[in-house]
Amino acid sequence: MSDHLRLSGKPFEEQRAALIAMVREEPVLMEVLAGISELPEGLLVAGALYNLAWNRLTGRAPLSGVADIDVFYFDAADLSYAAEDVVIRRLAARFAHLPLPVQVRNQARVHLWFEAKFGAPFTPLSSAAEMLGRYASKTHSVAARLVDGEVELTAPFGLDDIFSFRVVPNYALANRLGYEKKAARVQATWPEVAVVPW
Repeated sequence: MSDHLRLSGKPFEEQRAALIAMVREEPVLMEVLAGISELPEGLLVAGALYNLAWNRLTGRAPLSGVADIDVFYFDAADLSYAAEDVVIRRLAARFAHLPLPVQVRNQARVHLWFEAKFGAPFTPLSSAAEMLGRYASKTHSVAARLVDGEVELTAPFGLDDIFSFRVVPNYALANRLGYEKKAARVQATWPEVAVVPW
């Protein structure tokens, strides 16, 4: 077995502990986690987490190939873009010194723009974490937050696809094109990754 697959097939708790340790060792992600803890249901999601694991396990720089840091929150009290934009601008200023942009999105608003952008209807979400179950790939469905100073992970499909370097489709939404585009980008950056066809 290749060394980068050393956590493949291990129990969830071992994989969870490994990913949390990787996050704790990455100051940029820890700063973002601390900075978003004030948001309602603030979560650091997806690429910054699974890419970090792949980079650490293959000896690359921790944030190599990471285009941005995605953050979710959930505020159904005001669904206007103006309210979301206030949060976007506030956190852009707060994180302006970081080496990567932080992209913040209110998951309570996704159903308002999703169909126009992707051509498919989208049922409103009831929480920020619920969006993880609708990602095009189960592999990407991972989030972190700080709770009383501890890193807490949410991974509705587990972590084995990440640690097995395997991108797996999720059919919750008809998003084959999005899946295939993301999978191609992943393989171009991390050739160790296997892609399960849609």
